[in-house]
Amino acid sequence: MSRAPGGVRYCGAVVNVKKKRNARRVAAVTAGTALFMLLSSPSALALYPDDGDDPGSGLSVIQTLSMFVVAPIVLFVVIAGLVVVAERKR
Repeated sequence: MSRAPGGVRYCGAVVNVKKKRNARRVAAVTAGTALFMLLSSPSALALYPDDGDDPGSGLSVIQTLSMFVVAPIVLFVVIAGLVVVAERKR
């Protein structure tokens, strides 16, 4: 038997209905979003390029790292710095 904070005894586990409902809603939205993302991008898994595709040259390792690692970190630091400066002025 479990005890609630007020000293009331319950025979089984007490389930918060609101939390359970929210969890179901989150699961449904997540599953729906994943489904729509999979359905909306069939060309991502295409084996053969379409007519008119003109892929450019590939990126080097340094270009890839700077674009997908360094640039987001720099943007985050700049935005966080601006927020801190704005809060200190108050």
